[in-house]
Amino acid sequence: MKIISLSHFSDRASAILAGLFAGAAVAFATPSIAEITPWAINEGGRMRIVALPPEPDGIVRGVLQIEPKSGWITYWKEPGEAGIPPQMVLSETDGVKLNHISFPVPKRINNGKLRDIGYDQSVALPFELKADAPHKPLTIAASAFVGLCRNICIPFQAEFSLALAPTKGTPVEEAMILNAAASKLPEAPSNDFAVTQYVMTRDRLSLKLKLPAGTTEPQVIVTGPQGHVLFESVNGRRDEDSYQLDMPIGKLPKGYDIKGKRWGILVIAGSRAMETSLAFE
Repeated sequence: MKIISLSHFSDRASAILAGLFAGAAVAFATPSIAEITPWAINEGGRMRIVALPPEPDGIVRGVLQIEPKSGWITYWKEPGEAGIPPQMVLSETDGVKLNHISFPVPKRINNGKLRDIGYDQSVALPFELKADAPHKPLTIAASAFVGLCRNICIPFQAEFSLALAPTKGTPVEEAMILNAAASKLPEAPSNDFAVTQYVMTRDRLSLKLKLPAGTTEPQVIVTGPQGHVLFESVNGRRDEDSYQLDMPIGKLPKGYDIKGKRWGILVIAGSRAMETSLAFE
């Protein structure tokens, strides 16, 4: 099993871990022989893994369910000005690799002087695995690591074991959980909701968006280098179905070259959210 190290996290997350949580609580889930693992619990909440049997092409779909207790929060893939992004690592010996993890639409959470991005209610993070031998039973060891925060943040690590095997039917309960999680993901760009233009200058990112009819000023979150998030916008103006705004870049890492990089962008407009990437040639 790979060991999760602080090098996987941003500098600020490392500082939080090192400075506040030297005695971090680690919870271990009892190994499961089903697709729904037992809950792993700590003082800030609980989490578990739900997974479907492998598909004929070796794809295994699942979710990491995180339930913060009332008054606690957990984090998006880029936590904002403080916090710990969720991580999931698989054993290298299981013949299974993690293709990707997806994140439902988060919210901006003001925590005193800090601005976090995350969830203050139950959230399920869909993931996709790829098995080398999908026609054989699989035993997968997975390690999940999240942050749960209220007045302080508690790193929460849990070890899970999944026993999966091909089946002719789809388990109903697990499928319902996965479908509900997928319904909360941001949508892809479309004809009525997209980034139509973007220009990077020395100190700001200028964006032109196409927004759904009837929506007002959008909320825009741009993620650049690890730990660098653009929250603030200026010069917002709407012209029919288009919306233009500028986002101050702030201080990028020393020596950072944006050429060839991709930044993420999430746009929330009314009841809809769209996520895509910005490629800088």
